[in-house]
Parts: sequence; structure tokens; C-alpha cells
Amino acid sequence: MKSVTLAIGLVGQFMFFMRFFFQWIHSEKHKKSLIPDIFWYLSLFGGILLLVYAILKRDIVFIIGQSTGTFIYLRNIFLLRRNNRQNESYVE
Repeated sequence: MKSVTLAIGLVGQFMFFMRFFFQWIHSEKHKKSLIPDIFWYLSLFGGILLLVYAILKRDIVFIIGQSTGTFIYLRNIFLLRRNNRQNESYVE
């Protein structure tokens, strides 16, 4: 179980790192600071994995931090999808 817990934590941390990597590449490409959609998806999935890791480790500080972040990531994804649907309806 210890190695599974460690794997969950490492994958979650890797996904969390990748969100910043993609944001940096996206901003460099556009020559201004931007947050691509994938940032929020990596935040959500990385955050969920880190929340699972925190629960398995029984770390209340980490649990609180990751659980509150998850709601923020979900809300941003909801806003992105709603905005994309609105933009699609304007094109038709």
C-alpha cells in the first residue's frame, strides 16, 4: 500500500507541475501571460490525486488545501465550458 500511496502522490505532483509547464509554453507562444484550458484540467486531476494522497497520509492541512482547490478548479472548468458553448452558438 505504501508504494501505491507514493505513486498516487508522485503522479498528482507531476500533473500539478505540468499545469505550470503548459501555461509557460502557452504564454511564450502568445508573448503574453495566458492560462490555457489544460491548466484547469491538470489542476483538477492533479489536485484530486494529491487529495487522495493526503487522505491516505491522514494530513489534515494538506486535505483542507487540496479539497478547497478542487472546487475552484471545477468552477473554472464549468466557466470555460459555458463560455465555449456560448462562443459556438455565436459562430452558427
